[in-house]
Amino acid sequence: MLAKEEIKKIVQEAKNERLEEQDILIYILHKIQEKIENNYIPEYAAEVVSEELKIPTSKIYEVLTFYSMFSIKKRGKYVIRVCTSLPCHVANGREIINTLKEELKIDFNQTTSDGLFTLEESGCLGLCGVSPVIMINNEYYGDLTPQKVREIINNLKGGETL
Repeated sequence: MLAKEEIKKIVQEAKNERLEEQDILIYILHKIQEKIENNYIPEYAAEVVSEELKIPTSKIYEVLTFYSMFSIKKRGKYVIRVCTSLPCHVANGREIINTLKEELKIDFNQTTSDGLFTLEESGCLGLCGVSPVIMINNEYYGDLTPQKVREIINNLKGGETL
């Protein structure tokens, strides 16, 4: 759990960065989510940010629920975002989705029982030239085949880091 004082420190550091007013909230939320186990923003963190920035909590939740990179629910250590746009679909993206679901034994918006993986759908990840593509946390993987997907998942299960 990230202490309230640590959240306040993140907010103060962001204020010192001289970010544009519209960028500061997103920057702060990213920094907080990176430090909280389970890749999400808990209610208490949103409340601290609200107090520190002097903006309504509802504004924070607008941002948290609009952008798919944020979550208000606990997620796995590895958040796998699967591109479901047309270029990836045409390049056997459905096969990659099926492989992920089979390997992880979960569906979209679910987390494995061991808390290791969360599977999410995503719009275009911007790497159409190497489709099909997935993103795991902040790393991209392209030119995927079912075998490559199995290797990636098995490596992460084995403790390899991204």
